[in-house]
Amino acid sequence: MSTEGTIRDDRRMTSTDRYLDGRIKSLILDLTEPRAGERLLEVGCGSGENLALFRRKGCDVTGIDSSPFLLDQAAQRLRSRAELRDGRAEDLPFSDNEFDLVTLIHSLEFTDDPGIAIAEAIRVCRGRVFIGVMNRWSLFGAQGRLQSLIHPPISRKARFFHLASLAILIRRQLPGVRIRWGSVIFLPWGWYEFATGLEELLPVMNNPFGAFFGLSFSVTFSFRTIQEIIREPAALTAEGGRPMPGVVREWKKEGMKNGS
Repeated sequence: MSTEGTIRDDRRMTSTDRYLDGRIKSLILDLTEPRAGERLLEVGCGSGENLALFRRKGCDVTGIDSSPFLLDQAAQRLRSRAELRDGRAEDLPFSDNEFDLVTLIHSLEFTDDPGIAIAEAIRVCRGRVFIGVMNRWSLFGAQGRLQSLIHPPISRKARFFHLASLAILIRRQLPGVRIRWGSVIFLPWGWYEFATGLEELLPVMNNPFGAFFGLSFSVTFSFRTIQEIIREPAALTAEGGRPMPGVVREWKKEGMKNGS
């Protein structure tokens, strides 16, 4: 779910790096619309850069990652301003409907099973889910340079997605859900020293050709549930659009002890 790396030193970023980083963060904020006081979970939080972004917006932030090294980096960055957990995207240790906002930013690429990771994000959410990934359909194929900006160094095991494949995974869980999406970074990397104005003339929303794209969708529920005893994520019903009821994880452990 994560890659090994270090906290990025902004002082070493070039002007192009800073510009493109700002474009990505602007798209993230436009599609997530974070509000002060909301509970946010970032799945695959890495060294905590995006947690810090949402913390500055007033969110109560929680991050989970499978890399103890990166969690240590996130702890250094956030200090006591975030709850950090060790875990996998496919098996989130949280109750149903626990968070107002759940994000997977540059982390779905590294999951063993993206479908289960998305189902788990939906399960623990009571508001909005945001997914941000590198775009397989990027017009100029700028992913290679962006990888060094996002996760230095990035794992070769990363997979790239496109809008259609992600929409299918989401709608398996939420049939008919409305998805908002957009992308940024449309030009060849070398152009950004002199053509940032051209980048900003291009539409962001509903444009499939940017090297980074993000999408968001709402998760509605009518009652709070608890985790199911069988750890397969429950799909949402097409009729009610709400999670199946479940049983708290601790009950499962207790049942195993009693032989039930």
